[in-house]
Amino acid sequence: MRVVAPRTAGQTRSVNSQTRRTLTTIAAASSLALIAPLQASAQTDDTTYVGMGDSYSAGVGTNAPTDDCYRSPYGYPVLLAQREGLPLNYQACSGATTSDVANNQVGVLTAATDYVTMTIGGNDVGFGDVITECAQPGWVSNCRGAIDDARTILNQQMPSRYNTLFGTIGNRAPNADVVIGGYPRLFNGEDCNLFTFFSGSEMSRLNSATDELDNLIRSTSTNAGFDYVDPRGPFIGHAVCDDPEWINGLSFSLIESFHPNRAGNVAYANVFQPALDTSTSLQRSRSFNGTEEAQTMPSPERDDPRVMAQYVLAMQLDSPANLKRAKAAGINPKQIQKITKDLRSNNAKKVTKAMEKLQRFDARYEKKQERNN
Repeated sequence: MRVVAPRTAGQTRSVNSQTRRTLTTIAAASSLALIAPLQASAQTDDTTYVGMGDSYSAGVGTNAPTDDCYRSPYGYPVLLAQREGLPLNYQACSGATTSDVANNQVGVLTAATDYVTMTIGGNDVGFGDVITECAQPGWVSNCRGAIDDARTILNQQMPSRYNTLFGTIGNRAPNADVVIGGYPRLFNGEDCNLFTFFSGSEMSRLNSATDELDNLIRSTSTNAGFDYVDPRGPFIGHAVCDDPEWINGLSFSLIESFHPNRAGNVAYANVFQPALDTSTSLQRSRSFNGTEEAQTMPSPERDDPRVMAQYVLAMQLDSPANLKRAKAAGINPKQIQKITKDLRSNNAKKVTKAMEKLQRFDARYEKKQERNN
């Protein structure tokens, strides 16, 4: 996920290079060490189970990257392989699009491949950019435009992208049981994070867009003769800000944000497992509640407002363009300058008070927008 520069209505938003450098520095500084080898991995030509796809299949969100693709030992493909006693060829890669899967992952598939699982498509429609756009204060954000742009790609380009990719997978692995997963709704209607600014209507639109993407994945995957599994039902009550959360909100480091955590990957494994038609499972009759698989890593940085404020500072709310937008929205630019100054403080209480004030400005702005609409 990356922060992008504001735009006015009808304009294409361009990436703010300073913002990108800021977040890149933050992410690099917070990268976790490689904490464990993948427990179920076999890079051989006769692999029986291939886990392909994007960050949701690579286990991003579990705070346990092992390589440049992330490929966490707590990702659902690893959990499935361990449960079923299957050797796993872990191909999923954070940031992957349908073309990335076609170019970099399907090459391992053969007629001997027995099982394939995958989530894919979120990056094609700009998942990270849309979330980042909508997470900003309303007066600098064009969340509606970002969602509309994603829907245009979804409706005009994704059907053919899915049909092409699924056709390739079917041709390369004609004997495999292929299971394609959808995406859960991220939001429950509440933004409990002090450092993000999602309005109720924005969260509703984002969930609706997820539904549209999942419906397309369902239709194209089943038309290809694959199984489709839907995580939306099991994730109800476990969205961002639910208790317990199975999806991270804004996190440290940034890449972990808005992805299933370890409990969420257990839930994904539970969704996929019934569709794997394997008689090799040694644990088929067991009920998995994920307790032993879902232990979370502590993240003290996420509780430190001085650290989390860096994400808001990266939005550059005190830039001339954004101060102009604040003034147009009826917000005193000097107040925004004072807030951003306080966000740079080493005093945690001062940072928290500044964020609370910024949240009040955003809440008043959103209420005004609702009245005008």
